[in-house]
Amino acid sequence: MADTKAPPVTPARVASPNSARTVLLRRARELALVPALVLLLVLGAVVNDSFLTERNLISILGASAALAMVVLAESLVLITGKFDLSLESVVGIAPAVAALLVLPAAQSGWGTEFPAAFALLSMLVVGAAIGAFNGVLVVKFKLNAFIVTLAMLIVLRGLLVGATKGKTLFGMPDSFYSLATTTFLNVPMSVWLAAIAFGVVGLVLKYHRVGRALYAIGGNADAARAAGIRVDRVMLGVFVVAGVLASVGGLLQTGYVGAISANQGQNMIFTVFAAAVIGGISLDGGKGTMFGALTGVLLLGVVQNLLTLAQVPSFWIQAIYGGIILVALMIARVTTGRAQD
Repeated sequence: MADTKAPPVTPARVASPNSARTVLLRRARELALVPALVLLLVLGAVVNDSFLTERNLISILGASAALAMVVLAESLVLITGKFDLSLESVVGIAPAVAALLVLPAAQSGWGTEFPAAFALLSMLVVGAAIGAFNGVLVVKFKLNAFIVTLAMLIVLRGLLVGATKGKTLFGMPDSFYSLATTTFLNVPMSVWLAAIAFGVVGLVLKYHRVGRALYAIGGNADAARAAGIRVDRVMLGVFVVAGVLASVGGLLQTGYVGAISANQGQNMIFTVFAAAVIGGISLDGGKGTMFGALTGVLLLGVVQNLLTLAQVPSFWIQAIYGGIILVALMIARVTTGRAQD
C-alpha cells in the first residue's frame, strides 16, 4: 500500500505568525522615523522662524553628508554581524594623508607636492588598506572585531596627530573642497553623492546576490557557509568597502569644514552608531535597510540643527544622542523579542 502520510510541516513550509509579527514591527520601527522627522520639522518651524528656510534645510543636508557616508559604511559592517570602530579615525587619517602629499613643507606638508588627483586616489587606497587590515585580523585570524577596530581607532588617531604635528591643514587644492562647495539645484554635490551611494547600496542589498549574502552571513555565518557563500571573502570585501566609504566621508567633512584638523572625526563613531541603531540596523547582524539608516542620519541632523538654533550647549547634544541610542536599543529589544548579547 502506498504511503499516504503527509510530509512533516517545517518552518520553511509555514510562516510563523510570531516571525511575521516581528517583521511587521521591525518595518514599523523603520517607518516610524518618517513621522518623527515630520514632527521635528513642525517643531522646528514653531521654535525658530528660520528653521524651514531653504538655506537652513540645505545646511542640514550638507552638514549630514559626511556622517551619512560613514553610517553607510558602518551599516554594511553591522549587517554582517561585525563592528568597525576605526571608521571615525579613517575619516581623519585618509584625507590628511592626501593633503600631506600635495602640500609643500612650508604648509606643514611632506613636501612631495604630488598632483591632487594622485593624492585623492591615495586617500581611497589608505581607506581600503585600513579596511583590508582590519578584515584580515577579524576574518582570517578570528580576532574580536570590537577590540581590533578599537585598537586601530587609537593607533590611527595617534598617527594623525603625529603626521600633522597637531596642526590644522589648510590650502589644499580646490578639488579637496569641490564636493562640498559645488552645487546642483542649489544642493551641494556632497549631498547628491551620499544620496546616490545610499540608493546604489540599497538596491544591491535588496536585489543582488551580494546583498543577500550579507544578510545571510549576519543571520548565521555557518549556515551561509554551508549554503556555498564565500563568507570570508565577502566579509573581507565589506571591511574594504567600509574603509573606502569612510575615506570619502572624510573628504566631504574636509570640504564642509574647509580644513583638516588633527582631531577630525574624533567621537564621530558615537553619532554613527546612534544613526544606524535608531534607523533599524541590528547590532546582532542580518537586519536593517539603507532607508532606515538614512532616516536615522536625517533625524540626528535635524535634532542637532534644532538644538544648535536653540543655543543648547554641545555637551547636551551628546547626552541626547546617548539617550536616543538607549531608547532605540529598548525598542529593538521589544520588536525583535530577542535578548541582546
